[in-house]
Amino acid sequence: MDDRTHSWLRPLVAVFVGAVFFLPLYLVVVNVFKPGADIVPHPAALPLPPTLDNIGAVLSRPDNLFTFGLINSIAVTALSITILTVLSAMLGHYLARSKRVLAKVAMVTLLCGLMIPVPVILEPITGVLKTLGLMTSLQGLVLVNVGYYVPFGVLLFMGFVRSVPLELEEAAELDGASKLRVFWQVVFPLLRPASASVLIFLGVWIWNDFLTPLILLGPDSGTTVTVGVYRAIGQHQSDFGAVFAFMFLATLPILVFYLALQKNFVKGLTGGAVKG
Repeated sequence: MDDRTHSWLRPLVAVFVGAVFFLPLYLVVVNVFKPGADIVPHPAALPLPPTLDNIGAVLSRPDNLFTFGLINSIAVTALSITILTVLSAMLGHYLARSKRVLAKVAMVTLLCGLMIPVPVILEPITGVLKTLGLMTSLQGLVLVNVGYYVPFGVLLFMGFVRSVPLELEEAAELDGASKLRVFWQVVFPLLRPASASVLIFLGVWIWNDFLTPLILLGPDSGTTVTVGVYRAIGQHQSDFGAVFAFMFLATLPILVFYLALQKNFVKGLTGGAVKG
């Protein structure tokens, strides 16, 4: 295949792949501002004229399904990623600097935790939460998120800590700083790009999680925005406009969160590759 073929084939493939990913987003956005009766016969048509009735229907539901789900999702996601970032940074720093055999064993154990999918361990998790009295509670859901996602955070922080010169920590210790003070005042500020990556990755995963909050919170103890989309669809649901509006509103908070941290996102992913 000559260079002239490459010159037109690569843009064509890029346009095709971009269209495949863009089509679902397009369908959601146009159908949010379209009357429900026009969605099924003309799903890809532009909303002419546009309407905000679907969004109003979601926000004015008598059961406040979206409002309660939004509050719960924000609380669970914010608490989970905050605790995860702190624990992962501290543990990742320790494992990256430690030469002990126990640290190597802990690292391998954490990496094995990345291989276990959530549905496989949901049954024993529910048993543990029932024993602790945390089943059907937001605290229990946060605890599960922290326990499951901390291996990913540790792995990312470990790679980035290795790019931080050890001489900086040694100089601070020579000045009389404790190890804890060295970490918080010297090391952690340099981990800002890695922290942004952890916050974005885990924030998106936890926000979009459906199965875990559905099982752990139960039908009577609250909901999240993703579970709210599922509960908004009844057995004889025909109001597709409201469903699309629910999905659209559920996406906006995490999208804003990503845009706020995107400057450090790529830097955090590539920072760990600078020095091994």
